[in-house]
Amino acid sequence: MSDLEAPLRPKRKKVWVDYFVRFRWILVIFVVLPISFTLYFLTYLGDVKSEMKSYKQRQKEHDENVKKVVKRLKERNPSKDGLVCTARKPWIAVGMRNVDYKRARHFEVDLSAFCNILEIDRERMVARVEPLVNMGQISRASVPMNLSLAVVAELDDLTVGGLINGYGIEGSSHIYGLFSDTVVAYEIVLADGQVVRATKDNEYSDLFYAIPWSQGTLGLLVSAEIKLIPVKEYMRLTYKPVVGNLKELAQAYIDSFAPRDGDQDNPEKVPDFVETMIYNSTEGVMMTGRYASKEEAKKKGNVINNVGWWFKPWFYQHAQTALKKGEFVEYIPTREYYHRHTRCLYWEGKLILPFADQWWFRFLLGWMMPPKVSLLKATQGEAIRNYYHEMHVIQDMLVPLYKVGDALEWVDREMEVYPIWLCPHRLFKLPVKTMVYPEPGFEHQHRQGDTSYAQMFTDVGVYYSPGPVLRGEVFDGADAVRRMENWLIENHGFQPQYAVSELNEKKFWRMFDADLYEHARKKYGAVGTFMSVYYKSKKGRKTEKEVQEAEQAHLETAYAEAG
Repeated sequence: MSDLEAPLRPKRKKVWVDYFVRFRWILVIFVVLPISFTLYFLTYLGDVKSEMKSYKQRQKEHDENVKKVVKRLKERNPSKDGLVCTARKPWIAVGMRNVDYKRARHFEVDLSAFCNILEIDRERMVARVEPLVNMGQISRASVPMNLSLAVVAELDDLTVGGLINGYGIEGSSHIYGLFSDTVVAYEIVLADGQVVRATKDNEYSDLFYAIPWSQGTLGLLVSAEIKLIPVKEYMRLTYKPVVGNLKELAQAYIDSFAPRDGDQDNPEKVPDFVETMIYNSTEGVMMTGRYASKEEAKKKGNVINNVGWWFKPWFYQHAQTALKKGEFVEYIPTREYYHRHTRCLYWEGKLILPFADQWWFRFLLGWMMPPKVSLLKATQGEAIRNYYHEMHVIQDMLVPLYKVGDALEWVDREMEVYPIWLCPHRLFKLPVKTMVYPEPGFEHQHRQGDTSYAQMFTDVGVYYSPGPVLRGEVFDGADAVRRMENWLIENHGFQPQYAVSELNEKKFWRMFDADLYEHARKKYGAVGTFMSVYYKSKKGRKTEKEVQEAEQAHLETAYAEAG
């Protein structure tokens, strides 16, 4: 949206929080970055120590830790103790939503020891990992073996447990679906302390399909078996600039990975990785990647770009150069490509440290980047959190592929946030209806990107300060999120629950389907033991009385209204 087209808004009067946020970089440089680097290094040493143990030893420790969890759960007195939560501190979660549910009285179960890769099984092509294993840890272990998780979320700190119980996506999701779609089996400790292994075809298949998006409210995840795929040493990445209006940019994005003849399963026509960045209302860069061998990458004339070096330009800014120099191709080491957005946290790093993308900072201090999101949250009080909720947007809009153009126009009109990240993902037609599901009858529409067994969706990633905020104008962040959520409900879209939500309970269950989730909660004894997913996701403080009353009521009325 151009300045001439932008709606006239009154100027916003600055308050003390504005100045604190403006100069927050001082705290980040002298406190957050050094501590972050130290924690990253200590975590790395812990990973190395774990890798030195045999799989047999790791399994033995895992079994002992599971017994401790079972014992702890059985110590709980339902009439006296609060609902079960993990002992993880609220600010450690990577998501932007305030973890206010832990401020009510609760019964803590410590899962901090569950951070090991238990096995990488080459024969079954499965990695068995504990829930606190993060993406950096698993890619560091698997990629040298020319193996990888089918879906590797970009940021190093994202954990297996968070990506399963919540939401995870990557540029390969147009083939494999969301992170949870690549899970083969879950090991879950139920409310009564029973340990079960849930797969799609055993007696716990209903639990298997109910776990994704449940936010850990059905049981405690203690391990998962996740699909592996063979990979090569490099990613051959093509950057293609596109100029046009938002609908034209959306169509170019769709064409970059979805053949118009409907041959969506043809590897000759569909790239291994897809990503698009929309830089403003008329310009975008479409990126498509294919795995390539070391021999191919090192052929004379090919360009190799080690984007993982601390002094390299931030990835989104590097991709933007295609708008000036035109289409180009380069080879990026596979693991460095997976984590290309880690150092700059997509483009959020520009807001945290406005000068961190400059060459002098990258050379001098870039090796300490990024600041840990958990530490950023830990060093902000409630006033700062509320400021970010109002003046800053971190949201993902999951929409059917054919509605991407409409979504881009909505974001441009209502929020004016750029860049915008586009990443496609399949939403599979499953034997049961889960919390997120494709549109009924999609398979009969034969739309671009769809197949008979999966509808193609897209994550429209909206991360930055809105245009009105950058211009110093009045902006109601809560109202903008409410309008976005209403738009998603009307267009069969979904909002990942890591983000700040303004949904009331009735609208929450209009966006998501409750049937299987509620069936699993009642069948496996979660009601009265674990908080419901709505109350866990709900914005604001939760009193113990409010949570207990909601649990006691079974929530049947709200679900009936939502239907």
